[in-house]
Amino acid sequence: MSATHSLRARLLWFILVAILLGAVLQAITAYRGALQQADAMFDDHLQQVARSMRSGAPLGGAFEEGTDGDGFDLYVQIWGPDGTQLFRSSRSALPPRAVLGFSDVEANGNRYRVYSLQTPLQTVQIAQDLSARTARARALAIRAVLPFALLTPLLMLAVWWVISRSLAPIERARKQVAQRAADDFSPLPNTDLPDEVRPLVDELNLLFGRVRGAFDAQKNFVADAAHELRSPLTALKLQAQALRKPDDDPAAREAGVARLNQGIDRAIRLVEQLLALARAEAAGTPASGSAHAALQDVVKLAVADVLPHAQHRQIDLGVAGDLPDAPVKVSGQLEALRVLLRNLLDNAVKYTPTGGRVDVSLQLDGGQPLLRVEDSGPGIAEEERERVFDRFYRGAQTVAAANHGEEASAEAAPATGSGLGLAIVQAIAAQHGATLQLGRSERLGGLQVDVRFPPSASPR
Repeated sequence: MSATHSLRARLLWFILVAILLGAVLQAITAYRGALQQADAMFDDHLQQVARSMRSGAPLGGAFEEGTDGDGFDLYVQIWGPDGTQLFRSSRSALPPRAVLGFSDVEANGNRYRVYSLQTPLQTVQIAQDLSARTARARALAIRAVLPFALLTPLLMLAVWWVISRSLAPIERARKQVAQRAADDFSPLPNTDLPDEVRPLVDELNLLFGRVRGAFDAQKNFVADAAHELRSPLTALKLQAQALRKPDDDPAAREAGVARLNQGIDRAIRLVEQLLALARAEAAGTPASGSAHAALQDVVKLAVADVLPHAQHRQIDLGVAGDLPDAPVKVSGQLEALRVLLRNLLDNAVKYTPTGGRVDVSLQLDGGQPLLRVEDSGPGIAEEERERVFDRFYRGAQTVAAANHGEEASAEAAPATGSGLGLAIVQAIAAQHGATLQLGRSERLGGLQVDVRFPPSASPR
């Protein structure tokens, strides 16, 4: 069987065992100390009795019965100066000799504790049966140990109650989590929790928040995908059905095939953007000390991705000024930042008229890395700049510009986007702690998008 991992069981086991061992050690110490004290007390009693007789006072019947006031059997022998025995207890079995001071004597199978005292007039010998002394000493020692035997169970019971009471909030939190529904991500209450447990519950609440965000993102993705894919897929179906009709005009048939291919391309682009948005929203904020990405590399890769489209639209796409010599790094993922900048450039190219210009620049502004994308297109009206980050929102001005651009060049790809590009950009920027700002470009006259990263993201 595996060892228990219960904190409550461990605390109870170690503390109760420690209390029990401590009580046993204290009881043993008290028992031995009581025995020693009783033995010393009995020896002192023998000395006092012997000294009370050294004056040579007549004994009479004081010790004829052989007992003292404590109920011990006392055995007395007294010798005169010439060795003549003056007195001997009737039941005494001691040998007719005396060793001065304390001694242990064995006679007739019994052991005696003997004390002898010599004076000029007589020699007094007092003895006690050792078995009676030991029994009495043990009785006194047991009385000394008895409080430990009574208090130890009470102390163990009190410790059990205190530990159970202290861990009750943890058990309550466990039950609250166990009884939750699968979609319940509300925070756990952190009141009445020990200081050692409250940080764990706070982290769990943060985790619930992240899981709720991912769960909501998944639900939104499913809803958005179902909503946005319904129309293009229906259109594709109608176009495919139209191609099945007999038509003698090859040009009309070719035009129908071209419209079908364009519809397929738009559906593919929509699915790609939906997946990119789902990944961006599901990703958490990069942890401190995570991988760093050089923004110079992000600029080069994103420009290379969009350059063929820009050349097809006859748009001058490039880097304004020189990139910083020292690597400008931010905490985050290179691919995610590449998608962010690529979407900004793609939008700029899409809504800029043929023959226009799109510039991207990288600089340090007050210690903050700043990515800037500018174009010569129509820009975005100030009242629409907040809404363009909403999903599937396309402003009237940008739609008109897109249609104008499409009419201006038959070779241009249709600029009918899905309205997800800037939503993806905002999600990735939030993931990396960056801020977005839309304005009008003073150099090119169109839209200017600033992506400003936090100062701590750039290494010193």
